[in-house]
Amino acid sequence: MQGSSGAAHLNAHLEQTIQSAIGFTGVGLHSGAMVSLRLVPAAAGSGIVFRRTDLDNFEIPATGRNVAKVSYATSLMRQSVLIQTTEHLLSALIGCGVDNVIVEVDNLEVPILDGSALPYVQAFQSVGLRQQRRRREYLKILKQVEVREGSKFIGVYPNRPGEGAGYSIDYSIDFPSPIGCESFSGDLAGYIAQIAPARTFGYKEDEPMLRDMGLIRGASEACAIILTRQGVLNGPLRFPDEFVRHKVLDLIGDLALAGRRIQGRVVAERAGHAMHTALVQRLMRDRSAWELAHGHDDATAPADAAATLLPATV
Repeated sequence: MQGSSGAAHLNAHLEQTIQSAIGFTGVGLHSGAMVSLRLVPAAAGSGIVFRRTDLDNFEIPATGRNVAKVSYATSLMRQSVLIQTTEHLLSALIGCGVDNVIVEVDNLEVPILDGSALPYVQAFQSVGLRQQRRRREYLKILKQVEVREGSKFIGVYPNRPGEGAGYSIDYSIDFPSPIGCESFSGDLAGYIAQIAPARTFGYKEDEPMLRDMGLIRGASEACAIILTRQGVLNGPLRFPDEFVRHKVLDLIGDLALAGRRIQGRVVAERAGHAMHTALVQRLMRDRSAWELAHGHDDATAPADAAATLLPATV
């Protein structure tokens, strides 16, 4: 549905894309391959589409129906063409309010960069965002949808009366020492400062096993927090609870595969990529659990709480 210049739409949330193309070069966390990635502005209504430039520009839309392997990263596959480790980029796009973009990548994995979403956020801040003439659609949660696996759990719920139309997350983790139990509660409005800088992490003792499985070939202290049972090898941490914040970062990226930002509450306990994407697929199957809604603000409120920190041009 096209937006209009009428007064009724002046305070509507509009879709956004980036002002100009952005390039990144780095190594894939799991493949160890060098890769060049380029984000290109896309037309309103396009969504997020990955394009393998090394395979005749083959396109894979970032949607739940294209989810592939999800054990240690969230990957997309269409007609046997793979894009690995998409979650940090998808998280940054959702967190900063970028609705439409083409992601050109010349290898099978998105570069890990510093292990967080911060490099993407800084790039968006550098070039700015452009509003488009189309009202943004949200996935408004109407009833609870849950996924359970033993002591692991994830669920999404409608916002309570008085909570507005936000996207809030409560996440709890329980890892071996030195992490232990951590919990984080926050809202997408605080994404840039509170979530985006949190880096991925792993245990040094797991490295031989993971490498034998063909994973983490590109891992280093430059792109991940490395842990032993005694502590952090490459500190300092960016947050005292950086580990659970990174799980929230991953969750936002994985739930981006629903195709739209969520209006609702997400609660997760000891979940991971597989459960995050299982929730997306369960949501997509249950059409009674959600409806498409347009976001509007009061006259005194900013049009997009996350994106207002970024320069924007209408």
